[in-house]
Amino acid sequence: MTLDATFFALVALVIFLALIVYLKVPGMMAKSLDERAANISKELDEAKRLREEAQGLLAEYQRKRKEAEAEAAQIVAVAEREAASLTEEARQKTEEFVARRNALSEQKIKQAEAEAIGAVRAAAVDLAIAAAQSVIARKADASTQDTLFKDAVGKVQSRLN
Repeated sequence: MTLDATFFALVALVIFLALIVYLKVPGMMAKSLDERAANISKELDEAKRLREEAQGLLAEYQRKRKEAEAEAAQIVAVAEREAASLTEEARQKTEEFVARRNALSEQKIKQAEAEAIGAVRAAAVDLAIAAAQSVIARKADASTQDTLFKDAVGKVQSRLN
């Protein structure tokens, strides 16, 4: 048998493999792979936990959003009711104001009418007195005027006493 390069390569390979087994390299590799698998498993568990937590937060935020939307709808409904009541109140106040103004205007018209009637009556009385004076002055002679004057003076004296 000749010792050629192939034989030395085979011997070197066997020594290398024996050395690897002696130094427990396969065990270290298995341990390293087991640790890596354990780390990956932990990371997967952590990711699951974080995902569940995120889903819980999402559900909570969606619930809060729905509550906020319901509250906003309620606020809008209250605002609409208040606006309707304010509109109705303003309409009533406007109607009352118009009614008061109409009543005041009617009262002023009646008062002006009464004053006009009084002025017409006074003018008629003055006209009647003037006409009566004119008729009496034309028809009465001096003695009748003297008698009427004395009679009027007597009435005034009796009323003053």
